[in-house]
Amino acid sequence: MSKIGTFFELFLHDRKKLKIAFARNFEKTKLSHIFSDKMFLSFVYKAHFGEKLNLKDPQTFNEKLQWLKLFYRDPEQIKLVDKYEVKKYITEMIGEEYIIPTLGIYERFEDINFDVLPDQFVLKCTHDSGSTVICRDKSTFDYTAAKTKLSKKLKNNLFWHGREWPYKNVKPRIIAEQYMEDGGKEDLIDYKFYCFNGEPKFSYVSSGLSDHSTARISYVSLDWKKEPFRRTDFAEFDELPPKPINFDKMVELSKILAKGIPFLRVDFYEINGAIYFGELTFFPGSGYTAFDPPEWDKTLGDWIVLEEQL
Repeated sequence: MSKIGTFFELFLHDRKKLKIAFARNFEKTKLSHIFSDKMFLSFVYKAHFGEKLNLKDPQTFNEKLQWLKLFYRDPEQIKLVDKYEVKKYITEMIGEEYIIPTLGIYERFEDINFDVLPDQFVLKCTHDSGSTVICRDKSTFDYTAAKTKLSKKLKNNLFWHGREWPYKNVKPRIIAEQYMEDGGKEDLIDYKFYCFNGEPKFSYVSSGLSDHSTARISYVSLDWKKEPFRRTDFAEFDELPPKPINFDKMVELSKILAKGIPFLRVDFYEINGAIYFGELTFFPGSGYTAFDPPEWDKTLGDWIVLEEQL
């Protein structure tokens, strides 16, 4: 269905989804660039939640993430969201053993020498989200599709999509990484720790995020029980996967990495019994995550103390 057809269908049946769809498409247009960060975020927030964004006295988790976009701007954040530069930081903070090996760093797709890469590898841009390309076999790898996707992503500045300040000045590059597989399973399980003013409070476990239609996400407590809230845009696990053997160690490492930061999500994998760092995220879902029950947006918001940033 075309975009126009989709909008018309939503107009007939779901006005709230129509507003969200319009906002998401508006984010990607050059027209949105004329709006100040505050105006832009207020418009998109209202489209998602149907309520005015309260920046004078933010209360909810999502409101406080919008506040942090505007008023918490530490130059160190630029390095921490860069998928290449952050590896140096992680090595300094917790150790090189947690890093997925880098095979190369390139400014253009044409710079990649595929002859020297192994038969399996992963490519992604250092400055954005959603650009990952996985090669499981070079003999069947679609180089044309990879070039089209990554070359397009290199021109994209993620800052304009959600006004997440750290991404504004990240240098666009392509990183090649070692392909990682856990016991023969193609999909890795993510363990993402939500840290509030330096303290990990809970995690979410996710699988199959390469295909959002079949992906599973569940929020879990630090003693590995399902939390009483969920994301409305993903299905939950029917049963939680087994607790990773290194889960408690991941909690410790998250605390080290989140120290002194008002909010940070720290992502890890457990692959063949070892911990590997995934990424650091300051604004999960860009601050537009709808929770069920919705009152948990306020409960999580209470855990971010902004007074320390004022």
